[in-house]
Amino acid sequence: MPVLEKSLSCFGSVLIVLALHLAAPAWSTESGRAHAEPPEVGVKAVQPRPLHETVTNPDTPDTVLADFEAHAGEAPAAHDVAASQIALRAQPNAPGLLKRFAEQFADWGSSIRAANDPHARFRTLISYVPLVRNQKVERHIRYFQHQNPKQFKAWLTRFSRYRPLVDEIFSEFGLPPDLVFLSLIESGFNPIAYSRARATGAWQFMKGTAKHYGLRVNWYVDERRDPIKSTVAAARHLRNLYDRFGTWPLAMAAYNAGERKVQRALRKARAESYWEIAQTRYIRRETREYVPRFMAAAIIAKNPEHFGFRLAPQDPYQFDEVVVRRSVHFRSIARATGISSAELRRLNPELRRKVTPPYASAYYLKVPVGTKATVEEALPRIKAPKGKTKGKGAGWYKVRVGDSLWKIAKRFRLTVAELKALNSLISHRIKPGDLLAVVP
Repeated sequence: MPVLEKSLSCFGSVLIVLALHLAAPAWSTESGRAHAEPPEVGVKAVQPRPLHETVTNPDTPDTVLADFEAHAGEAPAAHDVAASQIALRAQPNAPGLLKRFAEQFADWGSSIRAANDPHARFRTLISYVPLVRNQKVERHIRYFQHQNPKQFKAWLTRFSRYRPLVDEIFSEFGLPPDLVFLSLIESGFNPIAYSRARATGAWQFMKGTAKHYGLRVNWYVDERRDPIKSTVAAARHLRNLYDRFGTWPLAMAAYNAGERKVQRALRKARAESYWEIAQTRYIRRETREYVPRFMAAAIIAKNPEHFGFRLAPQDPYQFDEVVVRRSVHFRSIARATGISSAELRRLNPELRRKVTPPYASAYYLKVPVGTKATVEEALPRIKAPKGKTKGKGAGWYKVRVGDSLWKIAKRFRLTVAELKALNSLISHRIKPGDLLAVVP
């Protein structure tokens, strides 16, 4: 009996200790301080993911953060993250180009330099594009490398002339360096490229989007073809898309298909990443292939020799500028100065009619480096183009019943090819009421 009483006494002591242990708050083994109160009933306690843990979606912010922190140390504190997100909204000043291009950056506020930014390490998260090599990407790599190497080499060669300019502009906007290769799959960085959807320029802007970002599009000038102004507009557009969608694959998909279509696809698929909606039919096949195509182009462009592309050195896109205050044709400048008309056309692809606009009080004409003084000296001797160039209907022809491109071209002493080029036509189809440009 005494043994039984002693056993019951010990068992009761254990129960009392266990009850006290359950009633007491949990204590940290590291600091000795009590943790916060347990979650409310019905609320699932969320366990934080370790920083170096990988996730399945390569375009999610968690993946970017994990990859970044794996090379940079511990994660920023919560107040650092909040402050850095505010800092991300601050936009850059104009790059080290001509001062007159600064107006293109006017809406973006003052620049936050990394040297003076205590949160610069976290801000670099935006400068990361996850390049994935899955089956789709590998298929595009094989296409560029083996099925269409000549064209892709031409793209790389042409882009090398403009790359220093594009790199500088994108870096000023805090965009990822690899994002410059998006222009390869858009147009091969061809300033005069024109699509069936009527997008044009190196960055393939539609007219409405171009005007939204301040680019002029009229009969004389189409600034979607201006390598500098269109690149600034593309940088602004891509930055806005990233701010909206939070990942670069989704931002690039929206650049191709439009914001609303990507948002609708995410909503219908109940998805959060590009790779999820790319497996559905809620976006077009072109958009499903767009990001893998970009990744393939970027992977090759970062190391072209590894994939068999040996590029010859190219002269960078450089120029001087001359202020022209009246309408002057390229042919007249070529005859007076010896500068080829083709070179003026290459430097000024935004001038659609090979003539400076007559309505501009001061137009900055790009000329080869070292020829500014020669052109300025010859300008007073150059006569204005013949024919009417001013007025709302100047240089236009309204298509009538029975007209064809051949009849119109013959009437205005043009070839059919020239008439189609003037109007960016891809077929011979015209209908009564159409307005065609007829002044070369």
